[in-house]
Amino acid sequence: MIKKLFLLYFVISQIQTSCNGTRSISEEREDSVFVEYRIREFNFEGRDAKIVFPKKRHEKDLWVWRARFWGHEPQFDKALIEKGFHLVYVDVADMFGNNEAVGIWNRFYEYCRSKYRLNEKVVLEGMSRGGLIVYNWGSKNPSKVLAIYGDAPVCDIKSWPGGLGKGKGHAETWKRCLDAYGLDTVSVLDFKGIPVNNYEPLAKAGVPLIHVYGDTDKVVPFEENSAILAARYRAAGGSMELIRKEGVGHHPHSLQDPSPIVDFVLKALD
Repeated sequence: MIKKLFLLYFVISQIQTSCNGTRSISEEREDSVFVEYRIREFNFEGRDAKIVFPKKRHEKDLWVWRARFWGHEPQFDKALIEKGFHLVYVDVADMFGNNEAVGIWNRFYEYCRSKYRLNEKVVLEGMSRGGLIVYNWGSKNPSKVLAIYGDAPVCDIKSWPGGLGKGKGHAETWKRCLDAYGLDTVSVLDFKGIPVNNYEPLAKAGVPLIHVYGDTDKVVPFEENSAILAARYRAAGGSMELIRKEGVGHHPHSLQDPSPIVDFVLKALD
């Protein structure tokens, strides 16, 4: 009887730990993309989370935080891992960068810092809709950001998924996005909590930005997203570089040779 009670207590404690944060039992697997590295996949507040460990960690305990599309066009991620960066991820895709997502990121940041002794400053990587959480979190935590790499990033929800400009938009996703923010088709027109509006804290903190984009992108049009952010960021005194991919649409993301992006990030260390 005592043995059964002990077993029941152990199971309950595991469930409570999972609900409050990460699983107490770490899972290390061979990821299908990062097979050459040790990776931990776990649960953080009910959401999928991952961390990839470099074979030899950087002396400054550097890390890159990927916001979306884990493993897609991973050449930039792998290049930084090879230079000793940790790579982390927590899935908040269905929140479109809203305040709840920012709260989860705040707690995940503290978890990664305390658990793995990572640097105070992190490199943020926002691919497509990942641009929303990258800038919404970064704008509220500018002192914690080393640099931001955006890849065809969404900078205005009215452009995507709203499709209120030149972009295709996506009706079903637009509804979910509005619900996530507690907005409707009228109130969203004056909504300021998006990257093209909340960049000033990052500019004042001197955070360098780099965006890669396709000049024929009809999903997340450059003119409605990165172009607006770049003009405003530079006007606010910030530094931002743009890499244009001629004749390329929303896909493929990244660069076959990620060296220009990697060099940009490493320069931010100086």
